[in-house]
Amino acid sequence: MTSLWQRSRRDRAPVRSITTIDEYAAALQQSLGWGATSLLGMTQTQPGQAAEKAPTDLPGYAQLFATNPVVWACMVARMSVFSAPRFTWQRLNNGTPSQMFGTSELTLLEKPWPGGTTQDLLSRVIQDADLAGNSYWTAQRGEAVRMRPDWVQIVLERRTHPHGGDLGWRRYGYLYQEPGCDPVFLWPEEVAHFAPVPDPLATYRGMSWLTPVIRETQNDNLMAAHKRKYFENAATPNLVVRLDKQVTPEAFGKFKAKMDAGHTGVENAYKTLYLGGGADVTVVGGDLRQMDFSSVQGAGETRIASAAGVPPIIVGLSEGLKAATYSNYGQARRRFADGTIHPLWQNAAGSFAPLVTPPGSGSGAVRLWYDARHVPFLREDAKDAAEIQGVESRTIRTLVDAGYTPESVMAAVTASDWSLLVHTGLFSVQLQKPGGANGDLPPAPPEGSP
Repeated sequence: MTSLWQRSRRDRAPVRSITTIDEYAAALQQSLGWGATSLLGMTQTQPGQAAEKAPTDLPGYAQLFATNPVVWACMVARMSVFSAPRFTWQRLNNGTPSQMFGTSELTLLEKPWPGGTTQDLLSRVIQDADLAGNSYWTAQRGEAVRMRPDWVQIVLERRTHPHGGDLGWRRYGYLYQEPGCDPVFLWPEEVAHFAPVPDPLATYRGMSWLTPVIRETQNDNLMAAHKRKYFENAATPNLVVRLDKQVTPEAFGKFKAKMDAGHTGVENAYKTLYLGGGADVTVVGGDLRQMDFSSVQGAGETRIASAAGVPPIIVGLSEGLKAATYSNYGQARRRFADGTIHPLWQNAAGSFAPLVTPPGSGSGAVRLWYDARHVPFLREDAKDAAEIQGVESRTIRTLVDAGYTPESVMAAVTASDWSLLVHTGLFSVQLQKPGGANGDLPPAPPEGSP
């Protein structure tokens, strides 16, 4: 990934071309404010205020997404599942999640722009978060407006302790500026900020999961280039051709040109090599099998998938397919859903809450949530949930038949707290003593009675 990095004109340093991944990482750290001059990743805007700089690596990561098949597969897998649910309202009964319902206030998220859907919205949200670590949205005239992450800065203000002294920074607002345009300032309640992976060197900014594996992606690209060169070289390892000492430089040059013309390139693969007297050919290095190429490449692919939170078997990577069974796929699917996707959904619901007004605002009994009951990827989870509900319903029936109040039974089963059970004092007939509570037999009927 080649770019240019120019120092301050005061240094009078020439433009330097970045040619290695280490140089790119150093330039990236400086541009993000991770150098010694700005350890907290902030830039000064005016006295008493600062801003967490927008990430400047979005174009490079976008190019990586477009050119690296492993990164592309992992991001598409995350995007396909993350964009499947829909937003909904959820009631909270004494802090316990309960009924889900919809209102017209959700139109902004259901139809974010003309022709757009919730799936389109969530696809852009997770793509921005994957590439830049942040996704910024605001509402303008009934539409959801995306703000490109590398054009947004988080404006901070010093937080002062009541007893004196400074206590970190609070989020004052957001500053969005397109190149060559006037900046736009937005208050925190006007912005939906989705940052699932916090940046350890910032307070509010997120970090892309690609950052820790940038070298792995570089290695994967190098291995792809190695395979291409291998096949361009007639699908053979490197060759060393020795000639007699008496061969003149002119004759050597002609021999080399003829050798290259007839035995390099895919079109010349597997041709028979004919050599004149005095020429000797030796194979140098190993072929793809000898260097265990698939295992080396598969290990790098697995590390990239691990950083993305996607099991290799889900995206069809080689190491995942080696152990592919129906049972293993089911376990990987559940890991992907429970460990990666559900936390992302929960974060997205909380992030977009400022843009919509819940019904009964101020009561605190309704929250913005997501409805994943009809997501095809989670059908096996729906089956498990139905089985759990079946067990709970039988438990409720048993406890009610045993004489506990229905209200206490529902509370105990929902909270998994048996201490909440309250008994009515009534027992089933099977627990009653013969003749009533005292055990006396009923009186005999009088003689002559029918």
